[in-house]
Amino acid sequence: VQLQASGGGLVQAGGSLRLSCAASGRTFSSYAMGWFRQAPGKEREFVAAIRRSSGRGTHADSVRGRFTISMDNAKNTVYLQMNSLKPEDTALYYCAAQTYSGSVYYTNDYGYWGQGTQVTVSS
Repeated sequence: VQLQASGGGLVQAGGSLRLSCAASGRTFSSYAMGWFRQAPGKEREFVAAIRRSSGRGTHADSVRGRFTISMDNAKNTVYLQMNSLKPEDTALYYCAAQTYSGSVYYTNDYGYWGQGTQVTVSS
């Protein structure tokens, strides 16, 4: 299973970006997919996750109302729409896939990870 993240870039504060994460490889079935981010010198933190069964997303308090996670099951792709970006959103963003039903908030909840895509927000 491979996860390919894309869509990062440099944007001014207040701007928007949309991240994509495409899953490929063997027949892929995940219970949930998530986005995490890691800024220099900080631990990787939860951003958002979406359960395939319900299509319902959950977001970290720091991004709720600004970021929206969504999933296209037919394309095995998860998106993260990021609006009203702030300099503190600057980080390497990772997508991850969970292959069992459980918590979605911690890095240990996920078995597969994509490479990061850099998001830089200038002030």
